Amino acid sequence: MSAPGYPGPYNNPPYPMAQYGDKSVAPYPAPHGGYGDPHQAPPPGFNPGYNQGPPPVMYQPVPVPEYGAPPGAIAPAMAAAAPVGVPPGLEYLTQIDQILIHQKVELLEAFIGFETNNQYEIKNSLGQKIYNAKEKNDCCTRNCCGSLRSFDMKIKDTMDREVIRIIRPFRCVSCWFPCCLQEMEVQAPPGTTIGYVKQDWHPCLPKFSIQGPNKETLLKLDGPCFACNCCGDVNFELKGKDSDQPVGRISKQWSGLLKEVFTDTDNFGIQFPLDMDVKLKAVLMGACFLIDFMFFEKVGEANQRSSVFS
Repeated sequence: MSAPGYPGPYNNPPYPMAQYGDKSVAPYPAPHGGYGDPHQAPPPGFNPGYNQGPPPVMYQPVPVPEYGAPPGAIAPAMAAAAPVGVPPGLEYLTQIDQILIHQKVELLEAFIGFETNNQYEIKNSLGQKIYNAKEKNDCCTRNCCGSLRSFDMKIKDTMDREVIRIIRPFRCVSCWFPCCLQEMEVQAPPGTTIGYVKQDWHPCLPKFSIQGPNKETLLKLDGPCFACNCCGDVNFELKGKDSDQPVGRISKQWSGLLKEVFTDTDNFGIQFPLDMDVKLKAVLMGACFLIDFMFFEKVGEANQRSSVFS
């Protein structure tokens, strides 16, 4: 029986049919650029190109979800490969222009008024958690020094690795004491200072300087005369060093009547340019925490501060 042929002019000779193990008949010729004989080694210099293409995408480190996690849980945030000069753990900040900070409700503090360490969740605009922040100090400092208390705040990623440390010393806050105003140091990674947040003296308005590691002023932050959010947001405008044009803002968001009256749980939003230095974005997070403690922290029966006069 003759071997079957491929479609074409009837006078074309058919391809020979090779039997398994028969080396007398050559295999079908491989088309140009196709697969050759699998039994032959590739020619010298052959590169299959497995590693060509863009670099792989990295994800924000997250712990493996437990079995039985609730459906509809928010997916982990995605982070790109680490650019040069970015502190470890801050790579994801290079991709976003907005951060949401939610203070956790402390039941012990809400019911009996006993001041506990503040804890926060830091999320992106989609509600994906990217960091956790927790205040660290002693019980006496929290309940005796009130909102002026000193503390170290540790900011950790979703793998529980500390990526930012914020240090706040005990300082005055009133405009009547211009020589000892608020200041906060931001480190990333812990032990390496990347910037400062310093309160500037002003008789009426809350003003701050966003500084670099050598205490050189890079940005300004201006707040309203009365930082009181009565059914509305309170905005602190971020401006250039020598310009009045806003480039971003820190907003204290209205949390609802019950939360505002019975707890000191606060929600903040930070907006900044997408191409801003990632270290400055981390320093702005420190500025947000300083604003929270200065103007929106209530300790026991004491009312929260609403201006630089008190």
